[in-house]
This record gives sequence, C-alpha cells and structure tokens, in this order.
Amino acid sequence: MNKSDKEFFAPDFSHIYVEEEALKYDVTKDIMNRFSGAVTVPIRHYKDVFNRTHQNFFLQKQSTSLILAVKHGELIYPGAGVCQSFGNEHFYYTSNVMNCIFDCEYCYLQGMYPSGNMVIFVNQEDIFRETDRLLAEHSVYLCVSYDTDLLAIEDITGFVAKWTDFAASRPSLKIEIRTKSAYTKGFEHFSQAKNIIFAWTLSPEEVIAEYEHKTPNLDTRIKALSCAIANGYTTRLCFDPMLRIKDYQKIYSKMFRKVFKSINADKILDISIGTFRISADYLKNMRKQRLGKITSYPYSNISGVSGYESVLVKEMLDFAESEIRKYTTDTGIYRT
Repeated sequence: MNKSDKEFFAPDFSHIYVEEEALKYDVTKDIMNRFSGAVTVPIRHYKDVFNRTHQNFFLQKQSTSLILAVKHGELIYPGAGVCQSFGNEHFYYTSNVMNCIFDCEYCYLQGMYPSGNMVIFVNQEDIFRETDRLLAEHSVYLCVSYDTDLLAIEDITGFVAKWTDFAASRPSLKIEIRTKSAYTKGFEHFSQAKNIIFAWTLSPEEVIAEYEHKTPNLDTRIKALSCAIANGYTTRLCFDPMLRIKDYQKIYSKMFRKVFKSINADKILDISIGTFRISADYLKNMRKQRLGKITSYPYSNISGVSGYESVLVKEMLDFAESEIRKYTTDTGIYRT
C-alpha cells in the first residue's frame, strides 16, 4: 500500500464503539476524553461489531477503531503449548486488550480474530480478582501482553502501571509484559520488583522493514530496553519468531552483534529464541486475509501446528544459540 492509498483512510481511533455497560468505568471516560474528537458509537455488546462477518483484517489495520467493553466469562487462560513457559509450572495468560496497534505480517492475531479493530476491556479489577483467586491455590506465571502490546498503548490505557502495582505486592505472582514498543517514560514511575519482567521482542532491521509494519526500528527498541535496564527493571530478550529469510544467518548475526554491543547481557534475566510457528487453522485464516512470503511458505504441519521442518528449526535455533553465546556464557537461553 502506497502513500496515496493511505490518504483514503481515516486516522486510527477516529471511531470508538462503546458498550453501555462500559460507560460506568473510569478507564472508559479517560479514553473517550483522550479522543474527544472521535465519533462515538453506542453498542450493546462488543461482539456485535468485532465478530460480524465479512470483515477485512488488513484494511481495518489501516484505520483501526477502538471498542470499549466489559469482559465476562473466562478471564485467565492456560498458556498455549507453542509459547514458552520459562520453566514455570503454572503458566497462564490474560487479555486486557484484543489486537495490537502494530501490524506484523506473521502475527497469529490476524488468524485468530475476525476483526483488525482493537477491543479494550475496561474491567481490569475483575482480572485482578481472578488472579488473586488463582494465587490462593498456587504461584502463577501470567503473561499479560500476548494478544496486544500493552506498553505501546500505555498512554491510552494505563494498564501497565496498574499491573506493576498489582504484581509488586504479590511475590507469588510473576508477570511478563512483552513488547516491541519504544515507550520509556513509564520506567520513571512503574512499580519495580523482581517478579515483573519486561520482555522485548527484537528483530533484524530487514525483518522490521518488510514484515513488522508500524513498529519501532531496532535502534529505538534497544534504546527503550536500555532505559528499562538503567532504571533497574527485570528484562528479557526475545528473538522470536525468527524467520527463514534469504541470508538469514548473515542478517541475524549482524543483529545479535548490534544488540549485545549496546546491551550488557549479564544484566538480562534470560533470552528466548524461537522460529515462526502458528496454529494451522490460524494460518489458513491468515492466507484468506493477506497473501505474502510468510503465509505462502510451504510449512510442515505437526499436530495442528504449522512451522518450518524440524531439521530447519534445529538448524536455526542452533545457529542463534551459538551466535548469542559469543556474547554471554551465563545468561539462560530458552528455545521454543
């Protein structure tokens, strides 16, 4: 899509759909005040907009609308098998927000959701209560930024600040906040504890330029990560998903060199490496929305998960681990 095409689209968040039930929440009022010029559309239930048929995920990402809603039913879910638990026994994730401000071509969200619009669930206190219920039974490792990038929209929601406050007073809870964002100002005031992990997904510039639309470049992500480290926060590096692009070894080797020239690996909690993999059903849906190099690749299907052939996965992960070990021998590396 070129510049002239984009001129036909309204800016992101020019329209906000609001459930009647959501109107009583302060978060709703704050967001509506922030986007006071947006067209506000009252709705009965977020699924009336988000789940309607014949939507185009790709086109909606060019002009994303907000949907403010109250989440009912299951609030916390068991962690998926394709995701890394980092050795934690009780692994869960939750979704304060559905969909992401960024538009990565390999992202599973476009295969999981029928809409490219973003849903913000404003009843965060209910999720906190459910987390406390689980904590009464056992320790919890909870990923709070899987189906979105919470840090990238912190100025809109304030959810990261609330999560860090919540986790800091609960030592048996460990949370991960995964991000590709360049957001830094929160590290002056977020609550700080060892059980709060900020995890940056880093990619080569070549991958960012071609596949990670709307995301910050590598230098800017490294700057944000460095800010978190400098302020004493627990951090994780995620080189995941690695893509098997042309000259991938040369390209990823250059990235690793740049990252570890800027970051002292000894100050990182651990490192995650993984190759592209996705539910075969999600991939099927993605191919209907956006055909490209990633979706058209002839992946193997193993137990309903599409990805590179196992011999290629091993080759890529062995390569990545070998490259990373040039810069650190002590930092733990988790392979997915």
